[in-house]
Amino acid sequence: MGADRVEVLDGIDVQVGQHHFVSLLGPSGCGKSTLLNIISGLFEPSDGVALVDGSADRLGTCGYMQQKDLLMPWKCITDNVALGLIVKGTPRREARARAEEVLERFGLGGFGHRYASEISGGMRQRAALARTFLAGDDVLLLDEPFGALDSLTRLQMQSWLLDIWQASAASVLFITHDVDEAIRLSDRVYVLSKRPASVVLTLEIDLPRPRPYETVLSPEFLALKVQAIRYLHPDAQDVNGEEMTSDG
Repeated sequence: MGADRVEVLDGIDVQVGQHHFVSLLGPSGCGKSTLLNIISGLFEPSDGVALVDGSADRLGTCGYMQQKDLLMPWKCITDNVALGLIVKGTPRREARARAEEVLERFGLGGFGHRYASEISGGMRQRAALARTFLAGDDVLLLDEPFGALDSLTRLQMQSWLLDIWQASAASVLFITHDVDEAIRLSDRVYVLSKRPASVVLTLEIDLPRPRPYETVLSPEFLALKVQAIRYLHPDAQDVNGEEMTSDG
C-alpha cells in the first residue's frame, strides 16, 4: 500500500480571514477538492495542520458543498434544502418555510415538491447551494458550485452569491476553473500548480465592491486576469507566437 501513495499537496499555505472571500484556481486533478476535504475535517493531513477558527477539531464546523449535489432522492427539494436546519434543531415547519423562501430566490419557486430525479442538473446544483447557505455556517466551502450552470445563470448566481455573502458574516473558500469568476468574486485568489499542488501565485483583489458584470472589462481586472493565466498556463504563447512568461 505504501508504494501506491500519491503526493497530492506540497506545502500548501492558504488563509481565509473573517468575512473574506477566497478562491482556489488550478488545473483539474491538482488537489483542490482534497484540500477542501481536509479543511472540512473529512480528511486529516499527513503533514502540517488545518485549523478552523484556530481549532483542529474541524468536522461539522463548515458548510460544505461538494461537486456532486448529494441531494437525497427520497426527499423533495424543499426537504433537502431544509435538512441542514433540521439537523441543527430548527422545527421542521419553520425550516421548510425558510427553505421555500430561499428556493424562490434561487429561481426554484414551484419546484419544492419535486424530487431530484425530476429536475435538471443545474437546478439540482442550485438547490444544493441553497441548502449550504441556509444551514448558516460561518465558514462555507464551495467546490465549483456553478460548474453545472449555463453561462447566463452562472453570472446571475455570482451576483446573488456576492449579495448574500456581503450581507452575512460568512467566510468563503471557493473552488473554480473560471478565471473571471475567481477574480470577480474574491478578495484573494490562490493559483495552484499541477499535482502535487503548491501555491504559485497569490493575487490580492483590490477591486471596489459591489462588482457588476461590467467589472470584467476594466483594465485593472484584465491585468489580474493576465497574471493568473500566465501562471495557470506557463507554457502558453501569446497571439504573436511568443512565449508568455510568469515573471510579470
